[in-house]
Amino acid sequence: MKKALLLICFTIGIALGMIAQSQKSIHSEVRPNGSSNADNYAEIKFDTLRYDLGVFPESDPVRQCSFIFTNVGTAPLIINQAFASCGCTVPAFTKEPVKPGAKGSIDVTYNGKGLIPGPFSKTITVRSNAKNKIIRLIIEGEMTDK
Repeated sequence: MKKALLLICFTIGIALGMIAQSQKSIHSEVRPNGSSNADNYAEIKFDTLRYDLGVFPESDPVRQCSFIFTNVGTAPLIINQAFASCGCTVPAFTKEPVKPGAKGSIDVTYNGKGLIPGPFSKTITVRSNAKNKIIRLIIEGEMTDK
């Protein structure tokens, strides 16, 4: 009895696996516009990966910059997450999907209030559905004494 039940479960498992594979192949075939899923991807390209905020005084510690990007892929680009290496740096990014050929931005605010003056370099990590899934952006500068 135990062997018969095991055989039935095994047969059902194989049948479900075959059905899942056939469904998968149906969805990965050529689309009406002639492209396949493999040809349909998002790709993010930034104008620059590094931004120099320059030299600024401790009395005016807030600086902002924007990293402009283009979706050079063939599918909509979705930024999932953008986070900085330090709490003094806050990124804000385009939340809506960016269509192929369209531009978006990641706006970064650096606030050096209460920090020790001197040169700095901060990293912003961007995660998306793009072919190049993770990109690191860098802001740098120097905050001088009052």
